[in-house]
Amino acid sequence: SRAGLSEEEDMFSPVLVTSRRRGIWLGINLLTAFLAAYVIGFFEDILDQVVALAILITIVPSMGGIAGSQTLTIAIRGLALGQLGSSNYRSLIKKEILVGLLNGLLWALVVATLSIIWFGNFAIGMVIAFALVVNLLAGAIAGAVIPVVLRQIGIDPAIAGGVVLTTVTDVVGIIAFLGLATLVLA
Repeated sequence: SRAGLSEEEDMFSPVLVTSRRRGIWLGINLLTAFLAAYVIGFFEDILDQVVALAILITIVPSMGGIAGSQTLTIAIRGLALGQLGSSNYRSLIKKEILVGLLNGLLWALVVATLSIIWFGNFAIGMVIAFALVVNLLAGAIAGAVIPVVLRQIGIDPAIAGGVVLTTVTDVVGIIAFLGLATLVLA
């Protein structure tokens, strides 16, 4: 079985079979969520010092996750339809890096502006802006790479891709945001 999904299985598989196979990946996701929480624990001191960071902390992982999910979906669809292969894989990665960078810069400007207005702190705005660009790039790259790697190792990217992507964007986003905040604001 590939990530809890066999080749013969489709959307009309029995409920219990589908639930069990997907449930395995929900359990893995829970473990990786604890990994993200563990990473946050490394930044307890800065979170105690700058409460605004705790208020804003969900924005960076969430935005990176959505950006990555968009790319992940395109890549999985391309694999399923035979449109994505070794001949055009690098082109997809280059394109998604540019999309991640452009969207990262656009939304970084928006989030930085709102954060500066909300908290009256320019440094917080710059920290979240930088972290957002980093995580949207990470999400774009991961979203393009993960489905191909999972397929190569015999795991269905449609079932497991989101779990792996969420781990990447949560951890990268938290480290980028709180790591830079520690350097700039502590």
